[in-house]
Amino acid sequence: MTKKIIKEELTTIVTEPNDENPKVEITEKIVEEIIVEPDDRVFTATYTGTGRRKQAVARVTLTPGSGRISINKRPAENYAPGASFDKPFVVTNLAGKFDVKANVKGGGTVGQVGAIIHGISRSLSLIDENARKQLKAAGLLTRDARVKERKKYGQRGARARFQFSKR
Repeated sequence: MTKKIIKEELTTIVTEPNDENPKVEITEKIVEEIIVEPDDRVFTATYTGTGRRKQAVARVTLTPGSGRISINKRPAENYAPGASFDKPFVVTNLAGKFDVKANVKGGGTVGQVGAIIHGISRSLSLIDENARKQLKAAGLLTRDARVKERKKYGQRGARARFQFSKR
């Protein structure tokens, strides 16, 4: 996509104000014309990416298509109702050009949705460097590494201790 900006400036002459000639102000008019060329990239290859969030791991495959999303061989509306997986496509202006097939395991539903979005972003970043820069700027290539801290021996939990009795 390219943008061409055409600027045109119009000015008038300022004269000294008197009774016969009133003061004329300077006016500037800037006309911007943006020409956007259609996206002429042809997608024939499949792109794969692995997304992770907390304990969830998603294997995502993008194939050229109409924008259908299936998770564990089920439509996305049935698997995670209310979840939106289109943010990586909106950022890269590729909405409706790929079908998504994802296999997800581990974690809860929020972690799985985050893992799928991360996997879609990582697979879209393989297309070209411009898409990678856009996804990086939107923060979609960063992995959320927060996991539950393990329980330690001699303690009640990860950080909680057993109650101490002095007597």
